[in-house]
Amino acid sequence: MLSRSCFNLLNLDDFSSDRTRIPRVISVPGIISDFEDANNAEIAESEGVSSVTLERRIVVSNQLPLKAYKDSSNKWRFDWDSDALVSQLIDGFPPETDVVFVGCLGVEVDPVEQDEVAQFLLEKFKCVPTFLNSDLINKFYHGFCKHYLWPLFHYMLPMTLNHGVRFDKDTWQAYVSANKVFADRIMEVINPDEDYVWIHDYHLMILPTFLRKRYHRVKLGFFLHSPFPSSEIYRTLPVREEILRALLNCDLIGFHTFDYARHFLSCCSRMLGLDYQSKRGYIGLDYYGRTVTIKILPVGIHMGQIRSIMALPDTAEKVRQLRREYAGRTVLLGVDDLDMFKGIGLKFMAFGLLLGENPHYRGNAVLVQIVNSPRSRGSDIQEVSDEITRVASEINGRYGRKGYNPIVCVNGPVSFQDKVAYYAISECVVVNAVRDGMNLVPYKYTVARQSCPDLDKALGLQDCTKPKRSVIIVSEFIGCSPSLSGAIRVNPWDANSVAEAMVLGLTMKDGEKELRHEKHYKYVASHDVAYWARSFDQDLERACSEHYRKRCWGIGFGLNSRVVALGPHFRKLSLEHIVSAYNNTKSSRLILLDYDGTMTPQDRVDKSPSPEVISVLNSLCNDPKNIVFIVSGRGRDSLGKWFSQCENLGLSAEHGYFTRWKRNSPWESCEIAADLSWKNIALPVMEHYTEATDGSSIEQKESAVVWHHQEADPDFGLWQAKELLDHLESVLANDPVLVKSGQQIVEVKPQGVSKGVVVKDLMETMRNRGRAAEFVLCIGDDRSDEDMFEAIAASVAGRSLPDAGEVFACTVGQKPSMAKYYLDDTFQVIKMLQGLSAASAKSSLGTTP
Repeated sequence: MLSRSCFNLLNLDDFSSDRTRIPRVISVPGIISDFEDANNAEIAESEGVSSVTLERRIVVSNQLPLKAYKDSSNKWRFDWDSDALVSQLIDGFPPETDVVFVGCLGVEVDPVEQDEVAQFLLEKFKCVPTFLNSDLINKFYHGFCKHYLWPLFHYMLPMTLNHGVRFDKDTWQAYVSANKVFADRIMEVINPDEDYVWIHDYHLMILPTFLRKRYHRVKLGFFLHSPFPSSEIYRTLPVREEILRALLNCDLIGFHTFDYARHFLSCCSRMLGLDYQSKRGYIGLDYYGRTVTIKILPVGIHMGQIRSIMALPDTAEKVRQLRREYAGRTVLLGVDDLDMFKGIGLKFMAFGLLLGENPHYRGNAVLVQIVNSPRSRGSDIQEVSDEITRVASEINGRYGRKGYNPIVCVNGPVSFQDKVAYYAISECVVVNAVRDGMNLVPYKYTVARQSCPDLDKALGLQDCTKPKRSVIIVSEFIGCSPSLSGAIRVNPWDANSVAEAMVLGLTMKDGEKELRHEKHYKYVASHDVAYWARSFDQDLERACSEHYRKRCWGIGFGLNSRVVALGPHFRKLSLEHIVSAYNNTKSSRLILLDYDGTMTPQDRVDKSPSPEVISVLNSLCNDPKNIVFIVSGRGRDSLGKWFSQCENLGLSAEHGYFTRWKRNSPWESCEIAADLSWKNIALPVMEHYTEATDGSSIEQKESAVVWHHQEADPDFGLWQAKELLDHLESVLANDPVLVKSGQQIVEVKPQGVSKGVVVKDLMETMRNRGRAAEFVLCIGDDRSDEDMFEAIAASVAGRSLPDAGEVFACTVGQKPSMAKYYLDDTFQVIKMLQGLSAASAKSSLGTTP
């Protein structure tokens, strides 16, 4: 199969009709040439060919939305699987969108037939099959996916050798290999400049790394249909960082609920040190210059499919049969897959308690349990099946009689049409899973209970506008629970509370049933699968809108591969470039350096400067053209003590509240009223939060008070910092102070004090002394340093610098910043300063560097 991004030299006629699908020419890495686009547009116009390209979405899932089988003549036959979610979501895409599906067939195809089958599926169904051999499927799907990842993501850990499946390197390698096969198939058909790729579920969580490594600007979305566990569970995964970093190679990551998204964000914070930001309703993570958007939206159902099935005469006949079969009885319904997390046995036990404590329901209430076929195999499936049979037999033996079984098990496969008929006759549906990603059974039940005029007429009902009623009992541990505000929520582990919920559902008045049903139906009807897909697709387009406005390059190896994306004017500070500007300075230079995170690493226990730092600073200060300042948030006592060996070094302490030009110069305070009585209000509040937050501390400065939480639990510390910020802003609203949060701190300081003001004052003083700076270098790493970068940018815009002046505003780390340059870490900062120091030394000797 030839790639969509390559020319088919063997079929030029086909090429001429689809030239607009050819990607734009890349003449230089990361730079796209537009001449080819213009040329093609002219050709298309001259030949009357439309220049409008068809939008395309590549939908990737473990299984293709197809049913594959061989007919009597041993030939392959394929049909669409209308129940497959990935086939239903196309209703949410823009009109005339071309959709290509990539995934497995679910059947084994002989290698001899694979090319023919693949070509047929691409032409007739726009499906690209991934052929995995049986051994790989066993290890990848049945091994790593279903018996390791699936239980772990549902909060089940392998506590003993005989309980659960432990991590196995072979099955992990199979998972990697299978994802690589998917990536190879996608690369055969993708046009990386135009196509959007939407990956589904936990089977393909490292696929984004392979695609991002190959195409730096590929437009990638991922939706997880299972729960994402809390960080305590997820961190037990030996390959936790590989999977986490792979997901972060997407542009948009979707979850059903806020809980799942919150757990993911917590893992990113605890393991990778990434903090998220919420802006205008969107949650985003900055990952090496790329913004990874987090989306929270539960999936919906296909309304048209259910309505069309309900309108069939066969459905009406099936409903009539079931009503005759259960005449005079109240039906409670369960529809679950056969797996350990659906809580079927717990549901049966609760129903047994209901019958035991409420004898009048014996012979009247029936729990019909539809058991779908298992999606995997293993001893755990057999154990669940045996438990269901045992509990059902015990309850039926205790409370049943001739012609009446309290629990009726309907073993799958059961057609969707038959399920709709059961939904229609059931007064209550019970979804009792102990953990489930979403579970759409309550949605389908609600729509079926709403019914439709065709079905009502077929059943001979007189009033087709009669209000519809439904009762939903739902576990609080499944994804659909938050969206069903009218449901009776239960703890599935508490059999007594589930039994009480069943009684409540059976005794609920019709008026309340109607109100609850109406509320659910309005939500389900307005949040169907098309709404879900459309919302995700629109957010994916928005998340990818900046791709070609940034420069991208790959870093890392293997599964740690990632892409750095930076603005077109944001680049790494070149030593050669800055040394050249440094040497060309004729009069004065101003060098402004932050301390923590810039001159010394943030995680260093001993915060005092190293001999290497002292040496390079002294060397720079000895150059008569240089004025060098350390601009820090630390107190003047600490800075004065640490830099006592630097005679000509200027210090600006507490964000500029105190400043001195040289070691022997007096400290000058900024011209702000010295009323610090607000400390008597702020300190008790901070002390309260310090007592309540283990690992936090208070730093008292002469002009400011700082609350630190870097040693506290990351989530709790951030939570408490937000609370403290609000608390302080409230109690200090009438005081002339500024309350702000920083990098793991909350600080209160006088208004009008900032590093930006320091920069303006220093530059103005130099001009007044006749030494206007021709060369300005400013380096910092956190939010407070952005004030310096902003002040420098304002000076450049206001022409406060000489016309020939050179300005280098540099942040430490690759991240969004007002600075135009960056250095990776403190090591590179010191190395760059040493280069400038060497240039000064050569200049003093009269040599050309």
